[in-house]
This record gives sequence, structure tokens and C-alpha cells, in this order.
Amino acid sequence: MGELREHRLKRLAMRSMRRGIKEMDIILTRYADARLDGMTDAQLDAYDLLLEENDQDLYQWVSGQTAAPAHVSDLIADIRTAMDSVN
Repeated sequence: MGELREHRLKRLAMRSMRRGIKEMDIILTRYADARLDGMTDAQLDAYDLLLEENDQDLYQWVSGQTAAPAHVSDLIADIRTAMDSVN
């Protein structure tokens, strides 16, 4: 039996807030708070994989300093959209 959705959401929220650099803690915590509950299982899978990425790379992608790779570009675009709606 797989992980319960409730546990998965809590795990992903914790992983979002305990990154490596403070900027990504803030960005991903806000994103997780805004979006995790509404995500499908497939979207949660993609987010879980995104959390495996290096914080420095993530920050450059989210901030637009470098283009995100194709396999995460849609999710990075959604994170950027969520950031813009908070600001």
C-alpha cells in the first residue's frame, strides 16, 4: 500500500520548507501552501521529483536567471505564477 495522501502532503510541505537556502525555503513553502492540496497524484509526483533538484539550480530557474530544463519547465512556470500572485 502506498503513502496516504495526507501524509504525502505533509511530507512535501516539510521538504518545501526545509531546503538548503532561505530563498528557496520561502518560495517553495508559499507555493506548497497555495498549491499542494489541489494537486493531482501525477502533479504531486512531479513536485516530489522537483524537490530532488539542487537549490541553486531551482533558484536560478524560478528567478529567471537561467531557463528551466524541459522536464520541470511547466512546474517552474507555475511556481513563478504563484510567486507573482503573492507579490
